[in-house]
Amino acid sequence: MADRNQQTKRARKVVSGTANNTSNSTGAGELAGANESGKAKAASVKPRPDDGRQAKAKAEKEALLRADTFTNAPKVSRRTLTKEEREVLVKQAEAKNKEAEKLATTAAKGRFGRWWARLQSGPNKVSWGMMIVALGVVYGDIGTSPLYTAQTFLTGQGGIGSVDREAVLGMLSLVFWSITLITTVKYVLIAMKIDNNGEGGIFALYSLIRRRGAWLAIPAMVGGAAFLADSVLTPAVSISSAVEGLQTLPPLEHLFDENPSLTLMITVVIIVVLFMVQSRGTESIGRVFGSIVLVWFSFLAVVGLVNLAQDWTVFAALNPVYGVRFLFSPHNDAGIALMGTVFLATTGAEALYSDMGHVGRGNIYFTWPFIKVALVCCYFGQGAWILAHSRDPHYTTMRSLNPFFQMMTPDVRYVAVVLSVTAGVIASQALITGAFTMVSEATRLNWMPHLQVRYPARTRGQLYIPVVNAVLCVATLLVLAMFKDSEHISAAYGLALTITMITTTILLAVYIWYAGRRLGAIVFLVLFLAIQILFFIASMAKFLHGGWFTMLLTIAILFVMYTWNEGTKLERAQRRHMRPKDFLPTLEKLHGDFRIPYFADNIVYLTSDTETKRLDTDIFFSIFADHPKRARAWWAVSVETTDQPFTREYEVQNFGTDFLFRVRIRLGFKVSQSIPAYLHQIMHDLSKTGELPQQKSLYPKVDADPNIGTIRYVLIHKALMPESKVSARGALSLQTKYAIRHAAGSPVKWFGLAPYNPLVEVQPLFVSTRRPPRLKRIERAAGIEPITGDLPPVR
Repeated sequence: MADRNQQTKRARKVVSGTANNTSNSTGAGELAGANESGKAKAASVKPRPDDGRQAKAKAEKEALLRADTFTNAPKVSRRTLTKEEREVLVKQAEAKNKEAEKLATTAAKGRFGRWWARLQSGPNKVSWGMMIVALGVVYGDIGTSPLYTAQTFLTGQGGIGSVDREAVLGMLSLVFWSITLITTVKYVLIAMKIDNNGEGGIFALYSLIRRRGAWLAIPAMVGGAAFLADSVLTPAVSISSAVEGLQTLPPLEHLFDENPSLTLMITVVIIVVLFMVQSRGTESIGRVFGSIVLVWFSFLAVVGLVNLAQDWTVFAALNPVYGVRFLFSPHNDAGIALMGTVFLATTGAEALYSDMGHVGRGNIYFTWPFIKVALVCCYFGQGAWILAHSRDPHYTTMRSLNPFFQMMTPDVRYVAVVLSVTAGVIASQALITGAFTMVSEATRLNWMPHLQVRYPARTRGQLYIPVVNAVLCVATLLVLAMFKDSEHISAAYGLALTITMITTTILLAVYIWYAGRRLGAIVFLVLFLAIQILFFIASMAKFLHGGWFTMLLTIAILFVMYTWNEGTKLERAQRRHMRPKDFLPTLEKLHGDFRIPYFADNIVYLTSDTETKRLDTDIFFSIFADHPKRARAWWAVSVETTDQPFTREYEVQNFGTDFLFRVRIRLGFKVSQSIPAYLHQIMHDLSKTGELPQQKSLYPKVDADPNIGTIRYVLIHKALMPESKVSARGALSLQTKYAIRHAAGSPVKWFGLAPYNPLVEVQPLFVSTRRPPRLKRIERAAGIEPITGDLPPVR
């Protein structure tokens, strides 16, 4: 015992064994064969050291089921890595050695070689392969904007016959300078220099400045909710606008004229398939995404240059005077709402910052110039085509004219349709993946409930959340059912995203202010806030045309985030901890009280508490309330997911006892979270070292391991009591959190606890209780008979 007291805290590697099978754990160690009592003695006999194999074979034979029938951590091979993990590590080591040799060769080629070698070995590592990947991951959304921006502009101005040279140059000027100021200056040159361990995005930015003020959580929540809401419209507008290009193909024109809903049906099929394949991950197809987007942007540049050859004078729009003059011109039929159309050209700018952690800052720096040149060529090419055909009767009478497809010859249009549909799918995929990442980050900030997360690929950025996937799919299909085509969807698109950009600007300004550059923070805030408030006011014109839908989604998501955060803070405010000296004497007394039967050999409490040296009072309330839960050992277990794929570690605090253990399990994001298998192994390890006394089983067990007894899991849920003194807002937050928790799923399923018959306890949450009024005792006078019959009503 003394030796154990000297080692109260240990960190070990959890034996992985067959990690791929851990999800099939069925509660080995819980079942007992009461009807097989004749075999109990043989199952619990301690094997002699010189006859270990025979004892093991005999125990397995007499067990109700063989050990290999279940995922049994102590019985697996004691390898620290699975075959898959070893292959990954070998490949990583080989790639690292090849990269080092390549850098050494490059560094010997002069000044440029040394500069490139430094760039390759720094935190912003640049490689041709990752630059191709960045094209597919980062630029999908902004790359589909040319499909509908010019079309929306013509619709707002009353058609191609209503625009003149002043209008076209004004639109091109506003688009060019919006991309330059918002995307290039704000995001590429400023925001991307501010990262949280390489990660970007509004939640990562908030994590850097959260200690500067509690109010900063509000813009972060609003921005995140708006981003998720507008993500619903991105797949709908990107894919539908691309599919509508089929209507411009001569062989298919009559088919779409006879079946107006055919475009909608094709779009629905593509979107449903897209969401269905999310569970398989994008690692395999993701390798070709970047190559396809490279071809797409090259195509945009080429078709733009072909049309620019007809009228190079449109480059006069590089002068910002044209844009400002047309914006306030009486010839601008759309008025200030024109800026809402211009904003469509910058809708993918936020993705550059949020996806920085996936591809690296350096790869975005090197690829953005090519992307911007291709976009400018395409937009200006469409402008040149509009000027050349603004008086053509064939186009002035055309319904839903899209300059992007019309500026190509029919033969080239076939290629454009195929590429645009593919680019739309890639853009939608990037937004869906971004939504998964944002929800995962919100969960880490305790702004959303814990949801089941799967990692189909070997990188943490590739994650899949079934609930979010289903909600996005249903919401996207609802958008298609409501708006029908891309023209009406684009009329509502972008409103919520302007809110995201405004909140990002506020958080960036706060970071710059506390970084010591206060003048720069003021200039940054005033300049970009003015531009983006203008975008927001212009986009409010979309409110009645569908913008209300994204605003409704934003409010709903914000409500979930806010109430979950407030409820969590209220719960944590009432959480109390006990030190070992306060609870060990009482617990030791219960441990040795033979008058009370064992509730289970091992009682395991799953907790989200991060404290390791003290224990939550809720656990002791559960142990001692009503009927004391006596056990041979009590366990408080928490699970932490790391950023590495194959981490398997645990840390134990035994408080100087052999009956109370605080365990923190750290698992990689690719490792199955089947807690029973790992906890069974931890018990086995502690039993071998003598820290956990052997728990002799009286009956044969399915795992053929007589040294570990029965296990019972207990989960504690909080409930707000009617007498709790809490504000109306606090009560609403708590009740909403509990309702969301009930709908989000149960840890019983996430951690594979169902076969162990877990106990879910509900404990009262007393934020502050009101003292009830005292009752007045009355004495019945002598000789007065008791009142019988119906009592009079109390007034």
